[in-house]
Amino acid sequence: MGISPYIKEIGRGAQGARALSREQATDLLCQLLDGRCSDFEIGAFCVAMRIKGETPEEMAGFLDALDLRLTKLPRSDRPVVVLPSYNGARKLPGLTTLLAALLARKGLPVLVHGTPTEDARVSSQAVLAALGIDPSAPNERIDNGRVHFVATERLHPGLKRLLDVRRAIGLRNPAHALVKLMNPVDGPALVVASYTHPEYAESMAATFRLMRTPALLLRGTEGEPVADPRRTPRMDLFLNGEAHTVQEAQPGPLATLPALPAGTDAAVTADYIRDVMEGRLPPPEPILLQVEHIVRACKALEAEGDPTCLQELAA
Repeated sequence: MGISPYIKEIGRGAQGARALSREQATDLLCQLLDGRCSDFEIGAFCVAMRIKGETPEEMAGFLDALDLRLTKLPRSDRPVVVLPSYNGARKLPGLTTLLAALLARKGLPVLVHGTPTEDARVSSQAVLAALGIDPSAPNERIDNGRVHFVATERLHPGLKRLLDVRRAIGLRNPAHALVKLMNPVDGPALVVASYTHPEYAESMAATFRLMRTPALLLRGTEGEPVADPRRTPRMDLFLNGEAHTVQEAQPGPLATLPALPAGTDAAVTADYIRDVMEGRLPPPEPILLQVEHIVRACKALEAEGDPTCLQELAA
């Protein structure tokens, strides 16, 4: 029947719009991903949802649609750490790749997925390329201790098209939240999700609880899933639909600042990451804390059902 009946429900303005059911949201996004909608319909959907805002039920439906359509990576021996990288670096160096490398050093399989969404920012893909890590096939299993990058269009080209609508109309749409919430692995994974504004933290937390997605949620660096290297943010862990605050935000003024590269140039950032990984520079303390919380969370996933693991994480 097309998506016009759904647009009629969500497009009545901030006060008159009605939320879709989970099933309706699934059908709507399936049609969008499959390319069955006109450019006018896609634009109307994006603007309407931007004005109305997404409910957790709608986000769950959109995630259901993605789960049906994504080309997923096969499961690994251990839970895969999923790092969605879409915001890029604007003022600070993009250290998502450093987080990935430190996690791989701990023996975890790490998946970075993303695509540049703003031309003025330096993407993690560019930093990875400067380090010699190129996009890999999405059907390739990730070995323990390895960083694997997959471009969004390899997971689903329709999802990439939906993200690119922002370039035409200048507004985010549900796809920009979905890529930070989804699990592109056909097996156990821990999604490391970041937000830029408090209202997004609330909606993402509600969706993780509803979907029972294992996840670590934090206010990352400029929207990237890595802790701000200057100040430790609050970190919340979601396991079995329950939230546990595993790290409180660092209070008070900063006493010292870490030695960071100036600017966001991909080659300069890659050189800094090499210096950290080879011991010539110390890693920023907030990122080290994030690594430890992720390692403990993955151990809890591996020992799922053992209540002592959850008690230790919540302590």
